[in-house]
Amino acid sequence: MLRRELPSEETAGRVIRLAGGRIAPGVDDGPLQAFQPWHERMQPLCWWQEEPVALSMEALPGDDWLDARAWLARLPESWFPLVSTALQVAAWLDNHRFCGRCGAPARRLGAEFAMHCEQCGHRNYPRISPCIITLVTHGESLLLARSPRFPPGRYSTLAGFIEPGESAEEAVRREIFEEVGLSVGRVSYYRSQAWPFPHSLMLGFFAEAASRRIRIDGVEIADAAWFSPRRLPQLPPLYSISRALIETHLREVGARE
Repeated sequence: MLRRELPSEETAGRVIRLAGGRIAPGVDDGPLQAFQPWHERMQPLCWWQEEPVALSMEALPGDDWLDARAWLARLPESWFPLVSTALQVAAWLDNHRFCGRCGAPARRLGAEFAMHCEQCGHRNYPRISPCIITLVTHGESLLLARSPRFPPGRYSTLAGFIEPGESAEEAVRREIFEEVGLSVGRVSYYRSQAWPFPHSLMLGFFAEAASRRIRIDGVEIADAAWFSPRRLPQLPPLYSISRALIETHLREVGARE
């Protein structure tokens, strides 16, 4: 449904209006505005169902604009790539108006996602930050944890950024040990998901714990516990890769039909 080709030659199409991480309601209860002329400040974004789409960065959101998580919770999963692309490109445009090397104003290029500095020639592209997100298991049991930032009662899988010079598998083992004090045996890759909060790429893994003895760090993790597949806490939203990891494990152990 989404074609990752910039409609740079188009002068009209659909529009996503975005301000401060909030997206304006469009037609048909979705985030896309009706087909309309584009102005020069709009950023060509992609093709959606063979219609060109541009991003319009607004100064302030309206009262009825929804944040990204609210949109992702209400839209079908097929919309995730479009919303994610709009949010990540918007964050890049907002954060790279000036050259990171010399500080001069940067100019947006039309043929690709790139901000070019006329003064020193430096070129910035959208930032993507690779992270690992891991469901740790021991037999049927799932290790789930709470960040201090989570809504009350919610538990999720472990996650963290990959450090410079580190492989994804090394990051899995390091993050698990740092956050809950566990060593793990087999680590297996699941799949990835763009995570536009604001510019992450989540690499999903399963990891088998060598023991059940937990020692939380007390900083990034407020609480962690082993849960039975038949007695689970409040889980992350359905659109998240964290929930996909959990649901995959539950199906494998027969706790989901």
